[in-house]
Amino acid sequence: MESGESKLARPAQSSPWDSPRPRKVLTAVPLSSPACVLCGRVDEDSIILGQKHEKLGFYFHTFCVIFCTGLGQPGKDNTNVCSFKEDLIRTMRQAEHTLCFVCGNVGATITCAESGCGRSFHLPCASKGDCITQYFGEFRSFCWVHRPHQAVEAAPTQDTTCIVCMEPVGDSRSYSTMVCPACRHVCFHRACIQEQALHAGIYCFQCPLCRDRDSFIRDMVTMGIRIPFRLVSISQLLRCEGTGAVLRKGLPQQGWPFAAISMGLSITGKLESG
Repeated sequence: MESGESKLARPAQSSPWDSPRPRKVLTAVPLSSPACVLCGRVDEDSIILGQKHEKLGFYFHTFCVIFCTGLGQPGKDNTNVCSFKEDLIRTMRQAEHTLCFVCGNVGATITCAESGCGRSFHLPCASKGDCITQYFGEFRSFCWVHRPHQAVEAAPTQDTTCIVCMEPVGDSRSYSTMVCPACRHVCFHRACIQEQALHAGIYCFQCPLCRDRDSFIRDMVTMGIRIPFRLVSISQLLRCEGTGAVLRKGLPQQGWPFAAISMGLSITGKLESG
């Protein structure tokens, strides 16, 4: 008779009815999106950086290319494409030795537009370093020392709140606190008015209080607020301008849905030529 210890030591015999051990299933791990060669970010469609494109094996954001100092935009013909590739490689090599004055890392491709200023930075670091990037005309960039300031003399008083988020804005104008140049009575955070500009688009963007558009838009884009183009619906068009204003434009009713594009382009033309 077998002892209890020998019974415990003997391995249990497997039964033909035992279910087989489950096999490990190998799942494919998606690779991360390629980073932009100019800023190092992988954002696909960033508000500030723009969409990411691929050209000749290089990935880059729209506005990283546009704001990059000394780099032209890629063309469609072979001559422009080859020239763009050479310029891009040259810019990347120069950036390997260029420090961003905001984060302290190499790879900075944007230099302050002020003559004689050597401060360089990455486009994603612009807001952190109180820099201004102008999304119109020559697409110039400025460091915190040489950035433009609002000409309006009005300043927020104590306990003034942002008209957008209703949070305090402080008691003085700064990079983060702005004032409407038209009514001079409303203050708002830079981040708040930027968010409003992205939702409204070029045609419906206006002062939240006095609803001024001409001087307000001109001042906002000069101060680095990006206002995208966007086709608006007929209801948005009437809400922004009113039926009478649209009729005074001489547009037939069936053309109202497309009025935002024609009017928006004319506004941008004024800004770029000024």
